[in-house]
Amino acid sequence: MKTIRSLDDFPASLRGGAVAIGNFDGVHLGHARLIERLRAMADRVGGPAVVFTFDPPPTRLLRPQAAPEPLLRLERKIELLAALGADAVLVYPTNRRFLDIEARDFFDGVVRGRLAARAMVEGPNFFFGRNRSGNVKSLRRFCAEADMPFEVPEPVEAAGGIVSSSRIRALIAEGSVGEARTMLGRPHRIGGVVVRGAGRGAKLGFPTANLDRVDTLLPAHGIYAARAWIENGRHPAAVCLGPNPTFDEGETKIEAHLIGFNETIHEKPIEVDFLARLREIKRFHSAEELIEQMDRDVARTQEIVARETA
Repeated sequence: MKTIRSLDDFPASLRGGAVAIGNFDGVHLGHARLIERLRAMADRVGGPAVVFTFDPPPTRLLRPQAAPEPLLRLERKIELLAALGADAVLVYPTNRRFLDIEARDFFDGVVRGRLAARAMVEGPNFFFGRNRSGNVKSLRRFCAEADMPFEVPEPVEAAGGIVSSSRIRALIAEGSVGEARTMLGRPHRIGGVVVRGAGRGAKLGFPTANLDRVDTLLPAHGIYAARAWIENGRHPAAVCLGPNPTFDEGETKIEAHLIGFNETIHEKPIEVDFLARLREIKRFHSAEELIEQMDRDVARTQEIVARETA
């Protein structure tokens, strides 16, 4: 799988295939169906399956105050798209000049010109061109005029509705990571770097890896059963996300207790999969009461992770 970051000198080996364009935030089950159809369309026309996405997403430039927190880091998005069957991911460095291209000029100059696309697959809510003037209806017309196959896959339904990045984002923001997982097809994952904390967890018998530099959407405050990924493998983890009212700390922190793990991993990368929300954060009257509750949190986490493994 190739990652391309420019339309200039687009490789000849990637021209003449099927193209899908979009943000693909979350790479959820709806995206999986779209990439499945893209793969089939590429095989039909005898060319590569090319995904065209953006960095940053156009909303960051057009409506920065309304731009949502991403569900995925770009590198993870590329990895997941490749796993679904994309031959190449074009990550376009979005700028205002590019966003000002008229819809017809974008189709003629980029889709048909630079990419030499012979087929397209898109989601039903796709917009493109200056002021989002192009949509699926106009794209279908452009493709028909160019004698190009065009397909809009049927939406995927899960958790009581159509799967979408906005629905997933709302569920994660309220802490419903299990329902979000149903639509993602996997647990919601965040990534960061382990930094030094106050060391209070270790004194209580529950040393924690404190995450920093997280640039994706965080679940609501709470205690979570999770799985942590570090250099030497994966570990069950009880995660506290939020403040620590028991010790009068109001700052939001991400503290992961890797169960059965005692190595020093400061400044090491770490990723955390959220499996289930165990409870809300609350103030305890004593350290002893907090320790008793943490013991219960760890036991429940171990049960959940064991079921996952089985």
